[in-house]
Amino acid sequence: MKKNSFNILTDIARKAIIEKLTGQNLLDIEYLIKKYPYLLEKRAVFVTLNKKADNNKAPQLRGCIGSILPKRTLLEDTIHNARAAAFDDPRFPGLSIEEIDNITIEISILSIPEKIEYNTITELKNIIIPFKHGVILQKDWHRATFLPSVWEKLPDFEIFFEHLCQKAGLMKKCIYNHPDIEIYTVEKIADTI
Repeated sequence: MKKNSFNILTDIARKAIIEKLTGQNLLDIEYLIKKYPYLLEKRAVFVTLNKKADNNKAPQLRGCIGSILPKRTLLEDTIHNARAAAFDDPRFPGLSIEEIDNITIEISILSIPEKIEYNTITELKNIIIPFKHGVILQKDWHRATFLPSVWEKLPDFEIFFEHLCQKAGLMKKCIYNHPDIEIYTVEKIADTI
């Protein structure tokens, strides 16, 4: 399947958010499934919302919610996570109708995560490829993930893992306590609005 065949996903995500904001019915599910049968595949999706950049500033995160494992169809996961990113990300207030035209949408379709075996931090550094791999870190009941795009903001291995440990609710240097690590890759689709 060609990557550009996934471009419809950002449109689906935007319409799903607008539906929730306005109560309008914008998504014709039957038509979408008929025209794009791959939407019925079980896939895990992250939806990231960013405020458009102003005056040469970088875009600002406005919401990001996703699934790590494929439990719903690509269509269902995109709709669910788009709405969750817009209205349920605890870091932000719910998106308003006034903001929708100033938001860009990025969809990340995840591969199935693979658990990696390592004994030392050096081994871990040799396995994980920055900018390519998303990382899931788990220790006991604490768990967090960073998409591969987070490497753009945190390109240093140590700092990347310090932030990931903290996101999981663990100490900054939790990587030295040998947490479970899984890696995955993503297909990224960004809207062109």
